[in-house]
Amino acid sequence: MNSDDKVLSPFTLPNGTVLKNRLLMAPMTTCTGFYDGTVNSELVEYYRERAGAIGTVIVECCFIDDRGLAFPGAIGIDNDNKIEGLAKIAEAIKSRGSKAVLQIYHGGRMVEPKLIGGRAPVGPSAVAAPRDGAATPEELTAEEVDGMITKFGEGVRRAIQAGFDGVEIHGANTYLIQQFFSPNSNLRTDKWGGNRDNRARFPMAVLEITHQMVQQYADPSFIIGYRFSPEELEVPGIRFDDTMFLLEKLAERGVDYLHFSVGYTLRSSIVETTDPTPLIEKYVAMRSEKLAQIPVMGVGGVVNRDDVDLAMEHGYDLVAIGKACIAYPDWADRIAKGEKLDLFIDSTKREALTIPEPLWRFSLVDAMIRDMSMASKKFKPGIFQEKVQDDANELLINVSLETDRIVDIALADNPALDVEFSTSFDIIRERILDANSPHVDAVTGATTQSEAVKKAVSKAIAKSCKAQLLEEGGDVNQPQHYDVVVVGSGGAGLAAAIQACDEGARVLIVEKMSSIGGNTIKASVGMNAAETRYQKLKGIEDSKELFYQETLKGGHFKNNPVLLREFVEQAPQAIEWLAEHGIELSDITITGGMSIDRTHRPADASAVGGFLISGLVKNVNKRNIDVMLDTSVTQIRYENGAVAGVELLNDENESLVINAKSVVVATGGFSANRDMVVKYRPELDGFVTTNHKGATGSGIAILEAIGAATVDMGEIQIHPTVEQTTSYLISESIRGGGAILVSQAGNRFFNEMETRDKVSAQIIALPEKYAYVVFDEQVRLKNKAADEYIARGFVESAESPRKLADKLGMDYHAFLATLERYNVFVDKQYDEDFGRKTAMRHPLNQGPFYAIRIAPGVHHTMGGVTIDTDTQVLDASKAVLKGAFAAGEVVGGIHGGNRIGGNAVADIIIFGILAGRNAAHNALR
Repeated sequence: MNSDDKVLSPFTLPNGTVLKNRLLMAPMTTCTGFYDGTVNSELVEYYRERAGAIGTVIVECCFIDDRGLAFPGAIGIDNDNKIEGLAKIAEAIKSRGSKAVLQIYHGGRMVEPKLIGGRAPVGPSAVAAPRDGAATPEELTAEEVDGMITKFGEGVRRAIQAGFDGVEIHGANTYLIQQFFSPNSNLRTDKWGGNRDNRARFPMAVLEITHQMVQQYADPSFIIGYRFSPEELEVPGIRFDDTMFLLEKLAERGVDYLHFSVGYTLRSSIVETTDPTPLIEKYVAMRSEKLAQIPVMGVGGVVNRDDVDLAMEHGYDLVAIGKACIAYPDWADRIAKGEKLDLFIDSTKREALTIPEPLWRFSLVDAMIRDMSMASKKFKPGIFQEKVQDDANELLINVSLETDRIVDIALADNPALDVEFSTSFDIIRERILDANSPHVDAVTGATTQSEAVKKAVSKAIAKSCKAQLLEEGGDVNQPQHYDVVVVGSGGAGLAAAIQACDEGARVLIVEKMSSIGGNTIKASVGMNAAETRYQKLKGIEDSKELFYQETLKGGHFKNNPVLLREFVEQAPQAIEWLAEHGIELSDITITGGMSIDRTHRPADASAVGGFLISGLVKNVNKRNIDVMLDTSVTQIRYENGAVAGVELLNDENESLVINAKSVVVATGGFSANRDMVVKYRPELDGFVTTNHKGATGSGIAILEAIGAATVDMGEIQIHPTVEQTTSYLISESIRGGGAILVSQAGNRFFNEMETRDKVSAQIIALPEKYAYVVFDEQVRLKNKAADEYIARGFVESAESPRKLADKLGMDYHAFLATLERYNVFVDKQYDEDFGRKTAMRHPLNQGPFYAIRIAPGVHHTMGGVTIDTDTQVLDASKAVLKGAFAAGEVVGGIHGGNRIGGNAVADIIIFGILAGRNAAHNALR
């Protein structure tokens, strides 16, 4: 029998169960579960599409306890309510002829508090994971250890009742089971810790209770697998001989397969780095006859049939396929036909590949998405070294380029860099190489490092392009030509650039900061629109007219009525435009000043800003739109009554000229320009701002220089809920989710859902000039932003109102009376004290209880240049400045005297699209 036949032929496990071939889909995080860990239809279809030709599908890890989820969007098996949803996944897989196995786990000390309501994680010992910012876990008592083993058993029972063919016990990836076996994380002195035998008790106990549940609830064909990580880097830590000791014990008790958890099937030791021998070879050489009877599975780096054959030649009996199964749902069929595959995902194929939106945005998939944005660029091949700075280090980065692609990114030797930096560098490096573009998402928790690397690559590309131009006999001092120049890379600028490109224009984005995103990336609550299909799907009755009237009222009737009408009419189409570009805002909440849920946000209720920018940047990349970072527009060239181009100054102090018939200015407002704020509103001197440091009003100045008029410059909004030590905005979605505002005296003092200016004024009127946003576990669970605030350390939490009041130095009796009175109002849906009519979603009565201390901060400047409904910039006589367009916060008049929460995102997308379309038409006319 040849190797191909061996791979695709049936394989019998030790319990007699026959797999139709030796190929398995590896368990991979999708982040697609609901907020409570339940399954949705998107996830069911994702697994259905990937079942069939492949022998077995191992479904992603399910947490067995509500303090055990190690990542957002995790699915759970922690209570019987989860069985119904999981059963749908099992049925979907089995209906296609594949075996369905469910991985079960507990994250232990690897769990972030923000994922579990601010609570501390748990572990075998009170020892934090060796990474910056890791929380110290609570040590499980002996009784709690017994309880945890029971929870694993209950998880197995539920998997059986859901119809799965087996379970895989997740004893790898430094999660709880591995933590018990590790001398690094287990410092216990009872029977669960100490010597190697004792440390092996917990994984053995989990295996034992799994057998008991199978004996009681399933038949002998039920599969029991065990996944393990062979080594740890930490000292002390698990070494390979420790792992072999544990695996021998597992084999003696009985398992149906063992699953190596490594990034590459033939990976060598990460401890004995001078030994190149693959660990699988060591395993085969060291195992006993008993262990040799247990099939062993490899995973990592498997894309083509050759990879499968190579893995099996080295000793694996089974091979698990990871990312290739995401990119190719019919991977096994393709392998059977002898196809050669390249591991990438076409950025336009998410729906066709049945990849859930959260998984599409997860780094596992994001790194595979290919936007061949450099295809038309010409680089001078070579290695370009760039010096950049992050918060802590000066970095020398070598960027290797070929004629049309980025080949490699490498750090020059720097002994000051730690392991954590190297890890984040590896991630951002892979993202840039896979996208063939520096314009990718930063690594969470390593933003400044990511931006430094991206900047180095951008500078290297610029130098290479210049060198190539000189080599071809070009003149670098000659002006470059574009149809449309977009100034600013926030939401308005990116939307304008994308639309202009789609209209056929050659587009350049110019951004004075070092990274893309502008102030949009800090947006939190969502995007307002009325009469959308998402509202209709949720049964929300709304009207554009009501939206218009409430925005007009919120703006104190100072809004430009013509612009406002255009804004309201175009809003639902803008929601659809985003969806068509892979940016779906399908969840809906409410903000102050609105009477209807019309604030659209991502399906997982996360902050809208990062989600929006990530999606827009992907669209910019795949359209081959040029971007210049660290480059300021010093002047718009306006000649013979029309725009002729722009003059630029980059961070190398080089002056550049760009010829273009259209310029879209989308540079945002001026909240971060204290002198400008105080010029128009002296009483705001000393207020913090929620805006990024680039919001200085520079776009207003360059437009005024060619004759643009301005309006409403004194209309500056302060946001009521800003964390003052960091100037971080606390999203209105928390109040829209049901939170209240409480004074230091423990009392409510105003309608929390009034407009921002009124709420801010009431906080400033308090003696202490600050207040607390107070909410409970129900609000937290439905607002992902709350977990971010917990992780950032903004939140005080306690199991009861009394304990929370004590932490806040607040009178307990007054605070409890406030909660009780508000809860009565919720039951009646009538606020007798302050007339609140919206977002009274449920009583605040489910612990833990949370509070964030806030005060107002400068948030939005409603004033700016004047435009018409075509986004053309107007002079003082309302005449059009031909070729000049503007969109976003640089524009005045739309919001009047006060902006409603959720209207800024709507503004930038609606008028960004219009500006891009009209700028392209003007340039191509």
